[in-house]
This record gives sequence, C-alpha cells and structure tokens, in this order.
Amino acid sequence: MLRRSVPAGLSMGLALLLSGCLADGEEGAPGPAGPPGPPGPPGEPAASWTLSLSLLGRYESGQFGEGAAEVVAFHPATARTFVVNAASGRVDVLDATSPQAPRHVATLDVAGDVAAALGVGREAFGAANSVSVAVAGDLVAVALEANPRQNPGQVALYRTDGTFLRALPAGPLPDMLTFTPDGRRLLVANEGEPTTDGSFDPEGSITLVDLSDGVAAAQVHHLDFRAFGPEDLTGPVRISPRATSVAADLEPEYIAVAPDGRTAYAILQENSAVAVLDLERPEIQAVVALAPADYSLPGHELDASDRDGGARLLNWPLLGARMPDAAAAFAVGGRLYLVTANEGDAREFLAPAADAAACEAAGGIDFADGDCLFYRDEIRLGALLNRGARLAPSLLERLPADFAAPERLGRLKVVTDLGLAGECPSLARGGQPGPDCTYGQLYTFGSRSFTIWDAVSWQPVADSGADFERITAARLGEHFNADADDNEGDGRSDDKGPEPEALAVGVVEGRRYAFIGLERSGGIFVYDITQPQAPHFVEYFTTRDFRYDPTESPQLAGDLAPEHIAFVAAEDSPTGRALLIVGHEVSGTTAFIDLQVVPAQ
Repeated sequence: MLRRSVPAGLSMGLALLLSGCLADGEEGAPGPAGPPGPPGPPGEPAASWTLSLSLLGRYESGQFGEGAAEVVAFHPATARTFVVNAASGRVDVLDATSPQAPRHVATLDVAGDVAAALGVGREAFGAANSVSVAVAGDLVAVALEANPRQNPGQVALYRTDGTFLRALPAGPLPDMLTFTPDGRRLLVANEGEPTTDGSFDPEGSITLVDLSDGVAAAQVHHLDFRAFGPEDLTGPVRISPRATSVAADLEPEYIAVAPDGRTAYAILQENSAVAVLDLERPEIQAVVALAPADYSLPGHELDASDRDGGARLLNWPLLGARMPDAAAAFAVGGRLYLVTANEGDAREFLAPAADAAACEAAGGIDFADGDCLFYRDEIRLGALLNRGARLAPSLLERLPADFAAPERLGRLKVVTDLGLAGECPSLARGGQPGPDCTYGQLYTFGSRSFTIWDAVSWQPVADSGADFERITAARLGEHFNADADDNEGDGRSDDKGPEPEALAVGVVEGRRYAFIGLERSGGIFVYDITQPQAPHFVEYFTTRDFRYDPTESPQLAGDLAPEHIAFVAAEDSPTGRALLIVGHEVSGTTAFIDLQVVPAQ
C-alpha cells in the first residue's frame, strides 16, 4: 500500500506555484499582482484537526478487468456491503462487521431472479449496473439492463437478507439508481444508449418508484424529455448533430438527491448538462447547461500531450466541457449545492463487420481490426487539421506557431461538435470534421477537476482547477497520468488526464468533505468543503502499488480504477469511525478505508 499526502494548506486552484505559464502555452515569468478582487464570503475558524486515510481491508473478487466491483452500497443495521459484479449480472454481498477482513456471504442472482419472476429466459437480461440501499429501511434495489440494452430494463427489489421481492419496469439501460434519504422513493437514471451502429437511439428517461405504501403497492412513474425542444434548454446544452430529437440525445448518467428529498439532479454526461427534477409533482423542471472550464486561466493548467516527456502543465486557450459522471447534493444555510466529478465522455459507435466493403455498405465511415466505425465525436487536433478543418483567426492568434506539434497540442483529443464558428454539415454523418468546419474554440472532454455548483443559479462557486494533475505529478512522479491497467506514465495526458469519476460527500466531526476517485491513475482526493465557496485540499490517498505491473501481478498492484465511493458516517460504521467503501472496476476489489481525525499540521 502506498500512502500519498500533501500539506493541508495547499488549496484549490493553486496558481502557478510550481511553474509560470502564459495563455498560449509558453512558459514565462509571473506577472505583477492584479488589483484586489471583491470580498469573499465570511470565513470560518480553521479546524485544529484534519483527516487521515488508511486501508483497513479489502475484498478481492479475483476477476481482473471485468467490472467485478463497480458500484457499492452499505446497510448500517446489518453491516452488509452490496457490490455490483456487472459482468455476471449479479451482486456480491459482503459481511463488513469487521472491515479489516470483509467476507463474501451471499450472491444475488439478479438476472436469474428477474427472469424467473417475469417468466422469461435469463438471456433477456444483461449486466447489473447499480445498487442502492434504503438506509432507513430494509430494501436493496438493483438496476438490470435488458438484452439488447435498448429494450426497457428492470429494477429488482430485495430485502437486505437477500430475499427477492419483485421486479419493476425501468427505461432502456437503467444505469444508476438511488433512494431518497427517507427511503420512500427510488430514482433510476435510464441512459438510453444507442445501438452499436447508432441506427437506433432510445430516449433517455428517469424512472421514479413511489414506495410510500410499501413494495407490494409500489407506483412507477416514467419521466421523459419529450416536452423539451432546443428552445426549452437552459444555456448551450450540447446536442449531437446526429440526434433525431432532444429526448433521444439526452442520456441520464447519475442522480443526486437533495437532503430534503424533494429535489433531485440528473447528470446528463455527454450533454454536459443537468436535469432538475421536482419529486413532489413529479416532473422534470429544467435542463441546464454546465459552464465549461477555462484552461487559459491561472490555476487551470493541463498536460495536453503524451509525447512531452512527462508532466508539463501549461495554460492554453482551450475550454473543458465538464461532462461530469458522479455527483452529490448538499445544503448549507438553506442554499443547495451540487458537487460534480468532471470525467468527460466521448461517443463512439462501433460494430463488427466482415471487411471494409461490408462496413461501407452498412454506412460506416472507417474499418479497422474487424470493427466498422459509424460515428465518433472526438478527434486529435492534428488529425482535425489534416482533414482540412480550420481554426478561426481569433483562435490562431492566441496559439504559438508550433501548437500542432505532437508534444504540444497535436495529440490532444478534442470535441468535434463544440466550438464551431458556423455550420459544419460533414459532422452529421460520422461525427468527423471536414474542410467545411471552422472552429472558433476548442473543447476537451471533461475538465480534470471537480466543481461545486450553486444549484439555483448554476454558477460554479469553486473548482479544483489543475490540482489533480499538479498534485499527482508531484506524488506519482514517472507514473503521472498512467492508465488503470498500465504503469506507463503520461499515457492519458492527451485524453482526459486522471479522469475524476467517483465522488461521495460526508460529514466527519461537523465538517463536510468531498471524496473524489481518479479512474485512471487511481487514488482518492479529499477536500474540506465545509465552506463551499472556499474548499481546501486535505489529502491524496492511493492504495495502488506502482512497483507491480497490473496485468502481470494484479493481486500485488493494489486497487485500480475507483468506480464508486460510498461514505459511511461514524454513527453507522462498524468501527465507530467514518469509513469509505470503494469499488474498483479494473482490479475487481472492494476497499474499506478508515477516516481518522488527527491534529492539523
């Protein structure tokens, strides 16, 4: 186990303490101090203590790279942990009475149970995608996708002792589900992804299950986006040029519920937006665009190349489409906030084909290694220019002459359908730009950060900026921006960097913390967000061991690719101290991490 930490005084958006950078990517000396800004919110007395993380124990599924530990949920009364084993269509049940030595005690055969209840064959269902526990009661819910996944999925309800209760209908590809705090409602994000060739794209939707009168009398409501046209969206919500409708293009990925259980927020990742849900009515109130990150600002540098010899964080005239994955909602002083882990996600439609001729006949745009490419909305900047697409003069004048070199921006993957200065008809077929496309701005996938949003104005009140890359560069050294299954450093810099994906928020000793997991290089960042407008970095902790090759020695390489984090408050914990339970997708491990209060330095 490796433990990494940074002094608690290092704060979000740290501006050029390690290097001075200009907006065009050239390094230079820091400029003079600017005028003082407007006064910030009232401060709080500094805490005399902080958090220290340590690994208590882990459960190893023995399945590497198969999604054997994706989503986790904890039931305080029984100390049982439920872990989605996505590839098998099952949920593993762990006894965490002693988190130092969690034991596998049962398996929920979700696909089998639902198939038997509906009188159909097991082959009608695919992967289990999510699990949630009603902490206030005795219910476990599991999201189960159909086979094919464009068909309506199901929600399986169990008692925490493993007793199957019933199956309820959901929308196409139920990707994530969660109970409201009182356990009276269950919300399901139905992503509605297209077929592999993109020929059919079901509508995304939200399923709301009202459990107020018990499981037997459950009422199911399906909330869709059919009432939303382009004019009904708030801000520049990203809608694909291939979309047949707004409703088909919106893809709910994750749901965060407000503490009072009356409002929820559905993350629309590929659309870089959030849907606001009124759970009392129930209805979808609004679809709101999330403002992009600006990489030209001090404190928001990024490493844009995997060919620049290591960590080289620079400012560039780029924007980052935040495209968050996980999110959490909390309230301070009656004000609601949403925290997002800004992973980023591209759309790519691939289907098998016999040869290039068959691919072309099917409407594909490229054929390689037995796969026919039908659509892709990402491209390396160098390839974009090679295809004849242009950059507007207003953008070119902000870039250095060598910006397209591989060690500069040439290999960075950018979004093809954002930042256009005018029409670009070539995108409609395969998502790739041609000479008819001119870009006034370039967007990356994700922002390599987490953001705290005011959930009323939808303005960002805080963002971690370059912290994740800057701190991991200092702590991981040659393994900076490595992939989850490869120790080679700098390999993800041209993509989405460390890819913040997992996120949980919890209160320890009266202070609120955000815990953010990095899908690629691994590990968890901890921030004190007690004051939302002025969070500060606490620790970076990883249980990955870079001394071992993940593919050759998976059991020694530690925990790889945190996919989901569950926070367990001290009063609910079997140890009497707050815990994190982390499901790791690539290593197939479930880690139990102790949160210890220690004196501040």
